[in-house]
Amino acid sequence: MVATFWDLISKGILPSYLADSLTRLGYGALFGLLIGLPLGFLVGLNRMARKISWPLLLFFQAVGDIAWLPLLIIWFGFSLTSVTFVIVYTVVFPLVVSIVSGIDSVPPDMVRAARSLGAKPRQVLFDVVVPGALPAVATGIRTGLGYGWRALIAAEIIVGTSGIGFMMFDARRAGQVTEVFVGMIILGVLWYATDALVLGPLERETVERWGMVRKPGAPA
Repeated sequence: MVATFWDLISKGILPSYLADSLTRLGYGALFGLLIGLPLGFLVGLNRMARKISWPLLLFFQAVGDIAWLPLLIIWFGFSLTSVTFVIVYTVVFPLVVSIVSGIDSVPPDMVRAARSLGAKPRQVLFDVVVPGALPAVATGIRTGLGYGWRALIAAEIIVGTSGIGFMMFDARRAGQVTEVFVGMIILGVLWYATDALVLGPLERETVERWGMVRKPGAPA
């Protein structure tokens, strides 16, 4: 397996495919956050928007991202657009649900206290509601990107012409089992590193800063 790993690196296959996968994930995650963050706060803060959109959100969340691939292939072909759509679709829904849950978890007493002290609606929103929802936002980002990473690989297996998922599928067709295992190990190590070094600490710091909990050893 080590020999296969170095062979893929020396031929430039692994670095090229890995760069393609990370680029696709970057695009999908960026657009997913740009859509999911404002949509989550809109649905969470506006009763009418929630009443109208919530059944649709639950419906489309139940429709798996891969289920869209036949249509995406017809519309966009085997392109970056198809893969990006799948990632965005996967990231948005857990993020929106987490934000709505976070907004609902803000204690009503805090909102009433802010209003009784003369805070305007804008101040209540940005000084009480948004900070109170931030821990749930961080959790939603972490969960959504985890789902997006898995959706990326599945999409690359089905519609990709490059990337780690495509490399694994192509190795399967050639009977190269070791290449499949190399791809699986790379996927696991990369996501573990991303979660342990970036997303996990981001979530913990957000919860400790805005979630009304104390850091271990901090003074009461």
